[in-house]
Amino acid sequence: MIITSIFLYVDPGSGSYLVQAIIAAILGALFYFKNIWWRIKAFFFKPKKDETAGNDTVND
Repeated sequence: MIITSIFLYVDPGSGSYLVQAIIAAILGALFYFKNIWWRIKAFFFKPKKDETAGNDTVND
């Protein structure tokens, strides 16, 4: 027995729910990897010191 045709139906409520779940998964993954990227970047690159702030403390 060979299946020659398949009929699929997705009702609008389930379809919109599926779209929302896919968008939420994509945005969640982007937010997760963004936080990891910031931690890696902060580990390798330390913030630069403000040179004018250092001069002000010496003169005071």
